[in-house]
Amino acid sequence: MTVAVGEKAPDFTLPSSTGEPVTLSALLGQRAVVIFFYPKDETPGCTVEACGFRDQYDTFIQAGAEVVGISSDSVSSHERFIEKHSLPMKLLSDSDGKVRALYGVKSPLGLFPGRATFVVDRSGQVAHVFVSQLRFGKHVDEALEVVKRLRASPPTAS
Repeated sequence: MTVAVGEKAPDFTLPSSTGEPVTLSALLGQRAVVIFFYPKDETPGCTVEACGFRDQYDTFIQAGAEVVGISSDSVSSHERFIEKHSLPMKLLSDSDGKVRALYGVKSPLGLFPGRATFVVDRSGQVAHVFVSQLRFGKHVDEALEVVKRLRASPPTAS
């Protein structure tokens, strides 16, 4: 079952494209975190989605949120994807799919990994979930709208 709005976001640590471990709880506190799970580096839809987050990255930062992408691709695949498309956000390697499973991101028809975006507020509560395999740009738009609303309101109690 997908992690729902109002639930505590499961903490995790995954390697980034530089090999550096990134832990969700370390990112929270001063910022909200947008986590977008995507199927695969360099596929058409995933490239559109990642570049959408790239194009709005500064707006996310100004609104008080960090953006991280997660797929099962390797650290070196992420490094190439970031370099080729000038992606400013961290891409994390969930090679065994454990974090994807922890968040309940399902594979549609079992063919390829699912696509879902979670907005986690500064206190670690899930504030928004959007799941759509094909509406790539909507992931960016919805997450940004929620982040801007969070910026205007105080963090929830832990």
